[in-house]
Amino acid sequence: MADTREESEPLLSRARGGSGRDCPRGVPACSSVQESPGSGPVQSRSGARAHQAAGSTPGQGDRPGAAARRDLCLDQAVVLIEDAIQYRSINHRMDARSLWLYRRYYSGSSQWILSVTIFLILALAFVETPSSLTRTSDVRYRLAPWEPPCGLTEGVEALCLLVFAADVSVKSYLIGWAQFRRNPWLLAYLVVLVVSLLDWIVSLSLVCQEPLRVRRLLRPFFLMQNSSMMKKTLKCIRRSLPEMASVGLLLAVHLCLFTVFGMLLFTGEKDAGQDRERLTYFFNLPEALTTLLVLLTTANNPDVMIPVYSRNRAYAIFFIAFTLIGSLFLMNLMTAIIYNQFRGYLMMSLQTSLLRRRLGTRAAYKVLSSVTAEGETHPERLGVKPEDFLQVLQKVQLDSDHKQAITEKLHSRGGGLLSTDEFQKLFDEFEKRVVKEHPPRPEYRSPFLRTTQFLFGHHYFDYLGNLMALGNLVTICVFLVLDAHVLPKDRDDFVLGILNCIFILYYLLEMLLKAFSLGLQGYLSYSSNVFDGLLTIVLLEAGDAGSAVAVGHDAAGERAHRLPLPTHHPQHEADVPGGQHHPGPDQEHAGLRRDPGGCLLRPPLPSSPWGPPSAAPALEEGSQPQLSPQAPVYPQGFPLGQVIYYVFAIIGISLFRGVVVAPRNSSLASVNGSVPCGSFEQLEYWPNNFDDFAAALVTLWDVMIVNNWQVFLDAFRRYAGPWSEVYFVLWWLVSSVIWVNLFLALILENFLHKWDRRSHLQSLTEELEDTSEMTEELPFRDVLEEPTEEELVEKLSRHPHLQLCR
Repeated sequence: MADTREESEPLLSRARGGSGRDCPRGVPACSSVQESPGSGPVQSRSGARAHQAAGSTPGQGDRPGAAARRDLCLDQAVVLIEDAIQYRSINHRMDARSLWLYRRYYSGSSQWILSVTIFLILALAFVETPSSLTRTSDVRYRLAPWEPPCGLTEGVEALCLLVFAADVSVKSYLIGWAQFRRNPWLLAYLVVLVVSLLDWIVSLSLVCQEPLRVRRLLRPFFLMQNSSMMKKTLKCIRRSLPEMASVGLLLAVHLCLFTVFGMLLFTGEKDAGQDRERLTYFFNLPEALTTLLVLLTTANNPDVMIPVYSRNRAYAIFFIAFTLIGSLFLMNLMTAIIYNQFRGYLMMSLQTSLLRRRLGTRAAYKVLSSVTAEGETHPERLGVKPEDFLQVLQKVQLDSDHKQAITEKLHSRGGGLLSTDEFQKLFDEFEKRVVKEHPPRPEYRSPFLRTTQFLFGHHYFDYLGNLMALGNLVTICVFLVLDAHVLPKDRDDFVLGILNCIFILYYLLEMLLKAFSLGLQGYLSYSSNVFDGLLTIVLLEAGDAGSAVAVGHDAAGERAHRLPLPTHHPQHEADVPGGQHHPGPDQEHAGLRRDPGGCLLRPPLPSSPWGPPSAAPALEEGSQPQLSPQAPVYPQGFPLGQVIYYVFAIIGISLFRGVVVAPRNSSLASVNGSVPCGSFEQLEYWPNNFDDFAAALVTLWDVMIVNNWQVFLDAFRRYAGPWSEVYFVLWWLVSSVIWVNLFLALILENFLHKWDRRSHLQSLTEELEDTSEMTEELPFRDVLEEPTEEELVEKLSRHPHLQLCR
């Protein structure tokens, strides 16, 4: 329990190489960095005192050591600030060699290589045996696919495994062995790599003829462990499992009771309708359970009720009662439970991100203040020198716009050292949204040209373009309706071609007039204009493509154009890509700052005080940070969906590959009376199978929609056996019940938090909409809690690799 002993002892005690007492004020934090194996020694405070006791005076023999300590402190501050920007944990090694490796690992190229490797190893399922490289998955028409030779996909997989091995090695080194042992994800990462490597060796030894590849089931783990949001999602699912299990038990009891009741009710002894119901749907217990389970999803309603309902309307009560209790109550109760568990998911994620950002900036401040204190005669003066901060800022991986804004804010304040609150306020700049300003319009001297520019640069000209696109679409639809009974080769498209030519010429004229009004650079600065222009040129070259004209131009117009507003505000331009508003110099407000790159830095909307009550005055009165998550929360349900689809597809291929066999008579059609009506064969569902990975994904999608999924249950029960129903029922539970409800809960959580706060934020935004931009994070600002000073100090004191003075 060495770690417990270290945490229980005072920081920088003798056991840690210190002097056995707390650090005096101003002692360099970076001089107490724990050395990593093989790294060069870093001179400690006690070493400096011993050096002075040996006869060296400060500033002579100790000068190289002081410079090395200063460089190390600056590098530490750079990494800590980058951790804060990216919401990363700061609990990693802080020696010089580890910092170099850490920055290389989190560089754009390294993370791109890791992302491409994850994509490659997941995409191998489409190429390796059984290959999906065929035109169709229909077993009646599918030709023999190209199968890669043994060793080709295995070689690509070996390269991917090597990248993952390097990834887990670097991660384990950077956080240290003590934390690696306590991290279940990294331990599982190591186990998955070992199992995958062993299975890969088995594949090569059997010349790629092994019946089962276990490592294919483990591949989605590489995607999961690389996504912090997915880890949080799985944690919430694990937390909600007891409640979901209780509702699942109620559903099972509900199914069993109505199954027994239905088998007793539909005996078939007195009525022909009852006999038909029994033979078709309630012949035995498994058949009755399957029937009512499908009815729970309403997929076979009202088919299951018709045989007895046609004889006696009273039998409808049984099916209505089952649907009311099961579908409308218990299934919606499951949705409510999942939403209740994920109700705080978004806020918890944003709160964690806020805490990591505050920890990173506070740790950077501590490190930089130690550099200041080492050169101070009076160490009680703590703070950060502006020149040190600027030197660190130049090394930080941050876009030039935000660097310029932070630099201007630093220069706008008075001289002296930066305090804790001033240091934090500087970093509020990269939490603000930077809005790119479009190039100014050209200035014409001629009154006629200025009038023309005003007319064709007005947003009403955009509405005219939308109206023309709508007319083009209506014209095409009218001709398609009139010629519906005529074969395409027999149609006379002369009139339609003339009309399409007129519309194309109008689109070309519109493009030229917009370029004249906005200028070439201004025209190209709008993505919608670029799309319209390229589409117009393509249509001009193609000639006969009228339908694409209307659809494409109308799609671009919907994105680019707005309905008339009482007044035009900058945030409307930001919300809708391709807005045509260009404010002149007289329209710019005093609250906006433009950097040399042509960007407007909009100050955030002031609301309740962001910092703690004891916070010092801000550098700019009323400025408020905007916490921007790295990605919207609700799309995070998609990676989880990819994982469950991948796993179930691989399992389905292992279980049902080749069980769906093409009919002997390939001309078998729905008119053939040898197959039952509504069966797999009569509906010609032959493309839905598990013979390759792509076909398995489509089949799982069709089953997840639960439209006619009883057809799949019946077919695979006949082709593969009754145990196949377990697979499809599990897929329905995981996909339709859990994942879909989870995705719905994430959307509701994201929407309701904005909607609930829109009323009391409306008056605020109306006052500030001329100078500020309404961001998606604004509604959450009054919910997030700023970390307290005690919480930050306590967490920093427990840093495993950077012993900061108390």
